Amino acid sequence: MNHVVKVTIGICVKNSESTIKQAMESVLNQDFPHELMEILIVDGYSQDNTLKIVKEILKNKDVHVKIFREREGLGRARQIVVENAHGEYILWIDGDMILSKDFVKKQVEFMDNNPAVGIAKGKYGIVKYSENKSIVAFLEDLEFILSTRRVGEVKDKVLATSGCIYRTKAIRGVGGFDPSIKGVGEDIDAEGRVKAAGWKLYITSAIFQEIRRKSWRALWNEYVWHGRGARHLFSKNKLATNLYKAFPLTVIFTKIFQIPLAYKLTRRKAVLFIPLHYIFKRCAWFLGFILGCRY
Repeated sequence: MNHVVKVTIGICVKNSESTIKQAMESVLNQDFPHELMEILIVDGYSQDNTLKIVKEILKNKDVHVKIFREREGLGRARQIVVENAHGEYILWIDGDMILSKDFVKKQVEFMDNNPAVGIAKGKYGIVKYSENKSIVAFLEDLEFILSTRRVGEVKDKVLATSGCIYRTKAIRGVGGFDPSIKGVGEDIDAEGRVKAAGWKLYITSAIFQEIRRKSWRALWNEYVWHGRGARHLFSKNKLATNLYKAFPLTVIFTKIFQIPLAYKLTRRKAVLFIPLHYIFKRCAWFLGFILGCRY
């Protein structure tokens, strides 16, 4: 490459044809200089038109792009990005994310000004909800919006990778992502090692949104999948997955207390379903965890 790359945009996708166009457009519309960016895309051999859409959007664009393919799962996909990144930072974008126009700029500036930070996550955006919006998507949005509403250092929660910027030397310094983790949990594993190495974790004011599941069935299947991944992670490191904290009864009162704030933010009576939504997801998660024990 003939120029210095400041930030690598890492996009790991699979079968995301319904959302990838919006995600890619939000990356290309950033007000951050394109000559200081590179985009590394890792496709998990999508069976739909994801890759075709990506290539069409990126045609003749003024940003360096490289596309990889893998069949081994998320751990390997993310490690491909880590191994090939030229940027001082790696910013992780999912195929169902939409970035605010200044998202990359804010994240990079934050990391430049805070050299002790290894990982910084943006804030989930507050969307204007219409009454006919899927209640499932609405409630899922709310949970993540509430979880990142406080900007500052994080010590007792997991950031994951969505909307996160990693200091490249921090993730490389702990060996990167574990390629043996095929489902979810690769981010929790890597994040734990970055934190153990002494790097700080933060939530910043940069805003992004995610396009959510619209049906209860889709949400159930997603969290069964998360549970399976957690079981694999638990077998690797029992300290990485806190089963006590994952149990609904330990946080159900917290969810109830969130209802007034959620109503203030959205003015929708559907916020009354926040506790039931959480229990539904936790049940799916535990089913996945139990099913994972069989493998």
